[in-house]
Amino acid sequence: MAKRIALVEDEPILQQNYSMALKKSGYEVMIYGDKAAAMKAFRGRLPDLVLLDIGLGNEPEAGFEICRELRQQSSHLPIIFLTALDSDFDIISGLRLGADDYLTKDISMPHLLARISALFRRMELLQSQSEPEQEQIIGKLVIDNERLAVKWKEQLVDLTVSEFWIVSSLASKPGHVKSREQLMQAVKAVVDDSTITSHIKRIRQKFQQLDAKFDHIDTVYGMGYRWNQH
Repeated sequence: MAKRIALVEDEPILQQNYSMALKKSGYEVMIYGDKAAAMKAFRGRLPDLVLLDIGLGNEPEAGFEICRELRQQSSHLPIIFLTALDSDFDIISGLRLGADDYLTKDISMPHLLARISALFRRMELLQSQSEPEQEQIIGKLVIDNERLAVKWKEQLVDLTVSEFWIVSSLASKPGHVKSREQLMQAVKAVVDDSTITSHIKRIRQKFQQLDAKFDHIDTVYGMGYRWNQH
């Protein structure tokens, strides 16, 4: 069955260009031009992946609001921001809201399709994996590989799929430094250094919301990050 991609974009020419390329690659495409139409559809049925612009019509932050609502519905739904906004503030804002990737509209179509394909491969891998232990316990951290869930001090940490893989990669070898490249491989998607940095910041915040004293993810300058068991 074809994967269902929702394209939330208000410019007709871009709607047509992206839709044609996605359909040619075998995807089913649903197009929404504004926040209201998109959210009405998503409350009825979630797609397999969402491509999301930030500014829609006269709502400059509609995409951020949609992303926030989607993450409340599903922590695993792949969400990619595809927008003309390329400031660090916008990128970090998008990732903090739980997006898996943030791309600007100058990206080539083959590159966009590769990023989408990588996210779908990752989801398929997650669903088919049976080798890892169902549950790993590292100190006060519990990693549930079957449900892609993480608990800290018996409280569920609300992580996205990308964040789950980063935590799993770091915590599986406490004290070992993981480079950004290794964490990119763990995420199983093509992301850049700044994206990993933003994910790490967001992960720390989520743990600190449950435990203000949480300090188990160290930045090792010039090398990467590590899980510190103290």
